[in-house]
Amino acid sequence: MDRLTRILAVCLAGGGVQACSIVPPPDHQTPGPAARKIVNQRSSAVVVTASDDLSHLPHLKLSSSRATCEADAGSATPISPDGYFLTADHVLERLAGRRVFVMYGRGANWTPVKARVVWRSSEADLALLHIPVRTAFYYCWTPRECWLPEGSGVIHGGIATGAHSESGKLGTSLAPEGLFTGCRKFKIDIPLQPGDSGGPVVDAAGALVGINSAVEYLVPMETAFFVDSEASRPNTRLIDSLVRKDRAARAESLLP
Repeated sequence: MDRLTRILAVCLAGGGVQACSIVPPPDHQTPGPAARKIVNQRSSAVVVTASDDLSHLPHLKLSSSRATCEADAGSATPISPDGYFLTADHVLERLAGRRVFVMYGRGANWTPVKARVVWRSSEADLALLHIPVRTAFYYCWTPRECWLPEGSGVIHGGIATGAHSESGKLGTSLAPEGLFTGCRKFKIDIPLQPGDSGGPVVDAAGALVGINSAVEYLVPMETAFFVDSEASRPNTRLIDSLVRKDRAARAESLLP
């Protein structure tokens, strides 16, 4: 009986893998007002600066380039209720000798809070940050076990253009997490601008698909043509593990 049970389990597992390999049709639902409300509630920014005080932020010269500036800026994506955020790693490119702040809130109520860098991956273009603030509005990932088919509707929440960006579509299918390891790069057909890096890519239900990374333009002569934008989908189990380990380390540091 035990042998028969094992054989059946193997057959069922094999059938599951085969089923997972079949890409479903795209979800053509366009993200509507409910999804945009979710994005607006969670709008967040990252600032990298030599300053200890960002009270002068409205007058601070921000940049996402390597040009001389007072601060580098990008977007952030809250992923937990206790202050963990993802951003694009290249936003932190000039972090050495400087400080990183996360601004979380609603519009004019943004408050800069000094952040810790928990983890970085230049290959994935992702970084995990933490601030000691309750973050009631945060994103939940799209289900790990589900396909995200090419052509599915998405919007993005970068601080530069997310608030007034048109909705778009996935240009790359994302397989269930069990069929790949590490980070997956994917395309969206929404133009990004400096400052959008690190912001969320969100599906029609308001769930987190991935993190804005880069934009590609074709410049044949003098006129630039938008090609596509790139985003990163991490292994969400890895991100969850990093968060759990950091929480445990923080709890230990508070013990007498």
